[in-house]
Amino acid sequence: MTSFKMSIGLAPQPMYNSCCSSIFSIVVDSSDEAKAFSPMKQFLMQSYYDRYTNLHDSDFENFMSQEVTSGLCEVLPENHNSMLRLSVLRRDLVGEGSHRRVSTLIKLQTQQLKSLSELLSYSCEFIIIERLPSGVFADPFELQHLAQRGVFNDIAVFGDTNLELPSFLSNRSAVEIHLDVDPNTLLQPTDFSIEIPLHARYQPLNESGYSIVEFGAPDMLLRCSTKEKAQNSSCLLKLKNDDANLYNVDLIWRIPSGKKAHSDLVSTVTFLIAFLSTLVILVTSLHYFNSRVRKDLKQS
Repeated sequence: MTSFKMSIGLAPQPMYNSCCSSIFSIVVDSSDEAKAFSPMKQFLMQSYYDRYTNLHDSDFENFMSQEVTSGLCEVLPENHNSMLRLSVLRRDLVGEGSHRRVSTLIKLQTQQLKSLSELLSYSCEFIIIERLPSGVFADPFELQHLAQRGVFNDIAVFGDTNLELPSFLSNRSAVEIHLDVDPNTLLQPTDFSIEIPLHARYQPLNESGYSIVEFGAPDMLLRCSTKEKAQNSSCLLKLKNDDANLYNVDLIWRIPSGKKAHSDLVSTVTFLIAFLSTLVILVTSLHYFNSRVRKDLKQS
């Protein structure tokens, strides 16, 4: 069994302003061979946002059905969906508080060795698309550090990357991960284990003291180039989880939020602290000014 394990440590969270509908792309590729096949590195979410303004599940499902159909090369057999099967999908939410990591374990099982060995002849990449709910976001700069360290090959954040917007003012975003795969490793059971660091947005007031954010299963695809140099030499396969063993696929993140009953008290305390801080600054400034005046008078 071949195993690809990606272990991620959290980097400091930077604060910055960005456009609400921006795209942040990170590409790490050092080999001349990979550069020669740059079309293989095209992000699917880039194509999605070329057609749609915001991320909606119905639009995305329609887009994916068209994209996979158009990405089927001529050498694929009619029963191509059974060539590579997703056998296990396990999801976990790691960490505490407002900064956590989504861990995903993926196990693949080859069904048709002969057909797959004929198809996967040059280079392949495994694509994972994590559609994030509006209550959380992925920090593009944090992911950039991970890509620079070689944790992923390519990774990009698409959609709303304004980190300062609260949950009720933000749109959804998506993280697309590309992992280069040796086609020969797919001829045997293969594991992928990845973690994506995520951050919670400011949640609306809620009497329970927390908001519930739900994650769905990620979208998983395999894109390969073939020996064919003619049109449709790049093949795209979408992995389905219909027959897979699923564990914690639908994650739930309980994010702390303020209670409306406490809003008046919090506002009053915040005002008093701000007033006292301003008063301290004013008194300190006056004291410093008077000290300088007395010192100047003595010197004169």
